[in-house]
Amino acid sequence: MNIIAFFHAYKFTHFTENNSEKTKSPEKLSAIDKAKTIFFGVNNPKPKNNKFPTQQYQTLKLKSNKEIECWFIKTKNSNGTVILFHGYGGEKSSMIERSNEFIKLGFSTMLVDFMGSGNSQGNQTTIGFEEAEQVKTSFDYITKTGEKNIYLFGTSMGAVSIMKSINDYKITPKGIIIECPFGSMYKTVCARFKKMNAPTFPMAGLLVFWGGIQNGFWGFNHDPSEYAKNISCPVLLLYGEKDKSVSIEEIDIIYKNLKGQKRINIYKDTGHENYLIKNKIQWTEDVSGFINSL
Repeated sequence: MNIIAFFHAYKFTHFTENNSEKTKSPEKLSAIDKAKTIFFGVNNPKPKNNKFPTQQYQTLKLKSNKEIECWFIKTKNSNGTVILFHGYGGEKSSMIERSNEFIKLGFSTMLVDFMGSGNSQGNQTTIGFEEAEQVKTSFDYITKTGEKNIYLFGTSMGAVSIMKSINDYKITPKGIIIECPFGSMYKTVCARFKKMNAPTFPMAGLLVFWGGIQNGFWGFNHDPSEYAKNISCPVLLLYGEKDKSVSIEEIDIIYKNLKGQKRINIYKDTGHENYLIKNKIQWTEDVSGFINSL
């Protein structure tokens, strides 16, 4: 079991550099394919940026714990800057539609490739742990431009990275918008096993253990519900009621632990997906209403 967990954890936290096919979602796998995935782990090709902003943009290379690539879109007479962070298995091009909405609201935007994704360094991901420092690097860059009104937007792993960055580095955005952050590293791994209809004990714990060892941190302490206790800036928390990757109990704990001004919006008939696409009118109203209230 330890050998299986070791390889599974490595594949979970390291993208493949070749053009191999990505493992399908659990719902689309046959029983045999599910068994192979359980024993040998998922196959995740390194995410690539498959589209580009229609606006004029600047490509930035920032030195963090890893070198990261960003797109900076400057809006004339902007109301501030929104920095956008993608989820696990994503890349900054997946943030373009959200960026467009913030631009319509009069903001400049910066879209970030986390380590291991897009054109950023390496093929490693730590599910928000080391990525937290990359959030700080991005925030510091925009701060040095003289910008005062900085908002952070993150979905899933991106949301967790923002929360950990505020907890660890005490960065002070004017507000944050976080979509479906998981409650803890252990719980998000358990959710993956449940989606495969596989028992969580003992493999989920072993995977978190070996994943942490391989990547240089103690995975059981990667706990956004605890990070929330040190977040006092205004927060908009968004969640889909049919999310199979993050439970409503996790969201409730995070929301309860947030210390400052906060609001939560839950979308019906929505899973762990792009809320803007599924709920465009409501999402736009929620986001604009939150920002305009600050």
